Amino acid sequence: MSTPTSGPATTPTGGWQPSDRARARAAYRRAQHRRALLVAGVATVLVVAAVAYVVTTAPGWERAREAFFSPERAWEVLPEVAAGLWLNLRVWVVASVVALVVGLLLAVVRTSRVPALFPLRILAVGYVDVFRGVPLLLVLLLVGFGLPALRLPWLPVSAAFLGGLSIVVCYTAYLAEIFRAGIEAVHPSQVAAARSLGLTRAQAARRVVLPQAVRNVAAPVASMLVSLQKDSGLISILGAVDAIRAAQIATTGDYNFTPYVVAGLLFIAISIPLTRLVDAWSARQGWRGELRGVAGAGAIR
Repeated sequence: MSTPTSGPATTPTGGWQPSDRARARAAYRRAQHRRALLVAGVATVLVVAAVAYVVTTAPGWERAREAFFSPERAWEVLPEVAAGLWLNLRVWVVASVVALVVGLLLAVVRTSRVPALFPLRILAVGYVDVFRGVPLLLVLLLVGFGLPALRLPWLPVSAAFLGGLSIVVCYTAYLAEIFRAGIEAVHPSQVAAARSLGLTRAQAARRVVLPQAVRNVAAPVASMLVSLQKDSGLISILGAVDAIRAAQIATTGDYNFTPYVVAGLLFIAISIPLTRLVDAWSARQGWRGELRGVAGAGAIR
């Protein structure tokens, strides 16, 4: 009896080779992938062309182009807007570090079962509930105009400080909930195993629970930090001369809004690489994209 042609083959040295049927399936999948890329490319070109046609043939396109997309004006205001962006970046870095540390501490307090920490747990719950429900813009206004009214001699009243403090107050509440979810996702058997090895409850939390919790929520935490980077532009409403405020000052007088476009492009130049890094991290941590190489798997979500 002859060997079926669809079975696995071997090389003269005994190495394994895919069967004819396996090679045909691989070629079919490659053809499907090329066809999908072609369809996606054609659809993208058509959509971009349609949008460009609608925009460029609009009656007010020439006026809008001069008011929003002036290369000369963009080059002129770029140094001032970039200097303002440097303030946004500093606020973002400091606020991120403080919000991460305080948010993790709040999460630990909320998940602790130590009776002596019950008052702190109540305060942590109230803090998270309040500042997750109040819009960031409202917190900026209340903090930015309310704290200076107290006339506390030791409190800095610069717009950058008060704006950063407002961002920290809100994002700490968000990060605390993310960290709490990560802590509660760790199975209780991990704590039981740590206790059986002689670790105290505090040592088990520090050496076993927290490392796993932080690893589990690393991707959503990184996403929150990307959002914080964008929201750092809200400090401009308190008068801080950041990228948005510098663009607003540059538009005074000539009513050319190109500086706003420049500020938006600078924020995008930072946020998009950060977003791609977060996506890559999410792909490493979860199932996203893991079934691409499985025959017949398709998209599951």
